[in-house]
Amino acid sequence: MAAVSATCLRFQPLFSQSNKSGQAAASLKPLSVGWAKNTGFPSLKASRFRVSCAAKPETVDKVIEIVRKQLALTPETELTNESKFAALGADSLDTVEIVMALEEEFDINVEEESSQNITTVREAADMIDKLVQEKAGGGS
Repeated sequence: MAAVSATCLRFQPLFSQSNKSGQAAASLKPLSVGWAKNTGFPSLKASRFRVSCAAKPETVDKVIEIVRKQLALTPETELTNESKFAALGADSLDTVEIVMALEEEFDINVEEESSQNITTVREAADMIDKLVQEKAGGGS
């Protein structure tokens, strides 16, 4: 029987990719997982488990700016990667208008199937970065 004893594991990327301009592309962030000493299985603690947005910070900031404008949110309204459009008061028409504003701002075309899956700032930013990258690579 094998046994593992640890108090914390960290996962980090071994390398990061550079884009054409020589800047480091968005890469994975460290992930910590707590491990209880007297149990045989790891225990994920919500306070220590964070999933980072893969999109570029400037993309996230622009998405937040557009969402704030489209939904007429006050500057005091907190918006994060995990902010859900529905929780901010957006209905399906608001979400369509957000997607249209994102398409115009980033000069992209979002397929209808993809737009129906966008419910958070993070999902929108991730999709935008993917479409912009595909467009730059000649994918469209």
